[in-house]
Amino acid sequence: MKKVIILLICLTSGLTIQAQNADEHFKKGQAKMASGNYKEANECFTNALKDDPRHVNSLLQRGFGKVQLMDYKGAVDDYTQVIVLAPDQKWAYISRGSAKNKLKEFSSAIEDFNKALEIDPKDQEAYNNRGWAKKGMGDKDGACSDWNKSKKLGNDEARIILKNNHCK
Repeated sequence: MKKVIILLICLTSGLTIQAQNADEHFKKGQAKMASGNYKEANECFTNALKDDPRHVNSLLQRGFGKVQLMDYKGAVDDYTQVIVLAPDQKWAYISRGSAKNKLKEFSSAIEDFNKALEIDPKDQEAYNNRGWAKKGMGDKDGACSDWNKSKKLGNDEARIILKNNHCK
């Protein structure tokens, strides 16, 4: 019985240390990200994920770093992992959809923005980005409709987008 208890204590301690290490790597990555050093930031987030493969914040931030480095496919992969681990994480859907927009995968991007809007029907970013996907598919009316919804929800950028795209 003592051996089982000692083993459980050792296992629990090991997991705690790994989680602490993951958090430390994450914090270092955040600092690198803040200074615009996305490559080194992503290395920190990768190290965090080696310690804790379920560290959702590291996956989200590494995806963002990959977008900054124009590795859109890699970003989609990271955001997909977030969705597997946290299916109600709306920012993973918005971010993945935005990366898909960059890859010109507009139909799939719209699905992601729709899912984000199921989670939060008042998310102005989801409407704004879905508008860009619709524009990419040649649906100007749909794009204008989404940008108008984004504007009504308080997105000041949408006002400019509406004007620049000659929306009514």
